[in-house]
Amino acid sequence: MAEVTMDKIVSLCKRRGFIFQSSEIYGGLNGAYDYGPLGVQLKNNIRDFWWKEMTQIHDDIVGLDASILMHPRVWEASGHVSNFSDPMVDCKQCKSRFRADQIDLKGACPTCGTKDSFTEPRNFNLMFATHIGANADASSTIYLRPETAQGIYVDFKNVVSSSRVKIPFGIAQVGKSFRNEITTKNFIFRSCEFEQMEMQWFCKPGSDEHWFSYWREQRMAFYHKMGIKPSSLRWHQHGPDELAFYAKDAYDIQFLFPMGWQELEGVHSRTDYDLTQHQTFSGKEMTYLDPESNERYIPYVVETSAGLTRNVLMALSDAYDEEELEGGDVRTVLHFHPHLAPVTVAVLPLVKKDGIAEFASKLERELRDDFSTFYDVSGAIGRRYRRMDEIGTPYCVTVDYQTLEDQTVTLRLRDSMEQVRVAISDLVATIKQATKEYKRVER
Repeated sequence: MAEVTMDKIVSLCKRRGFIFQSSEIYGGLNGAYDYGPLGVQLKNNIRDFWWKEMTQIHDDIVGLDASILMHPRVWEASGHVSNFSDPMVDCKQCKSRFRADQIDLKGACPTCGTKDSFTEPRNFNLMFATHIGANADASSTIYLRPETAQGIYVDFKNVVSSSRVKIPFGIAQVGKSFRNEITTKNFIFRSCEFEQMEMQWFCKPGSDEHWFSYWREQRMAFYHKMGIKPSSLRWHQHGPDELAFYAKDAYDIQFLFPMGWQELEGVHSRTDYDLTQHQTFSGKEMTYLDPESNERYIPYVVETSAGLTRNVLMALSDAYDEEELEGGDVRTVLHFHPHLAPVTVAVLPLVKKDGIAEFASKLERELRDDFSTFYDVSGAIGRRYRRMDEIGTPYCVTVDYQTLEDQTVTLRLRDSMEQVRVAISDLVATIKQATKEYKRVER
């Protein structure tokens, strides 16, 4: 297995239409990226896989889509206005900017090599501020949300009263967040505009440790279900210097990215801090009346917080492989789980003539009801297989002369490159069963 580098991932993404630099024709914009035809489909598939896991597999979790723009007092209550900052320094020589906690302030500048060139550290608030209304003054200042969780907390009472949910239950949300990062790096791993997949689990005080353990187990199992290599996943518990002041306990699921082990998702025991803060700042009661015990209390919260954009980078990094074949040929392949692959089935006519291309085109249209499909008639069949391997298409269907005779096609499996003959009448069921039984083989 070849080494997976960030340069290889970035090159593949640009070449095959997964991810582009934002505003590239103007020189690009740091920390901002556009998702191309394959990239947006991959991202949406991961989102849908998570959403199904949360709101369909679990019948005690409901969904929410809160506004990006919220009342500025929300961010005062959450502590983001006063505490959401990083220490920043500038190099006096080359003007490069760094987080003070990520470099040696007594050493040389990582960019220009000048020693003793850093300014004194100063706090830098990570929220993007803007104005609402006609007048741009202090009274009109609002923020682009830096996280999606607060929207869930402020709508807690609305969800309880309208959805007839009972504690314990969860509220799930997928949405964009914005952070004015001092330094953006490692492609889409850390960017100014990103998407989060968060679920806040509300439970009775005293039961939070049970649910914290439960959700740790559930969240790791989710990535195994996605087909991610278990050897590339691990837990990291927050130490005393990492733990947020309001958190009772916190663990990160880390993934072995090309640049090393980094956070993929956090599972946090947040106690009743958030709801208590919003009760204090809003003056509105955030308690819950337990219908069974007739107790009234502010629920504790266990949070699962994953980055959707980081999940995209994880999926690409985990799936990428360069396999040496017989004869010295090397194929680049993405071993996506079939549920995640941007294209599930490619339909390939062996030749363009004798009605084969027309038959294949008709078959591809019929398969669209069940799968994300692609029709490719250009080039030798082996070259077309390689193109599909490089974008992670798990199944290729080849239509040939035999197809016209007996209504069968060749089904090629991406990972093993095995080819089997399948009746067209059984094709959809065969592919669905293969997807249901799919197991990633670690190499």
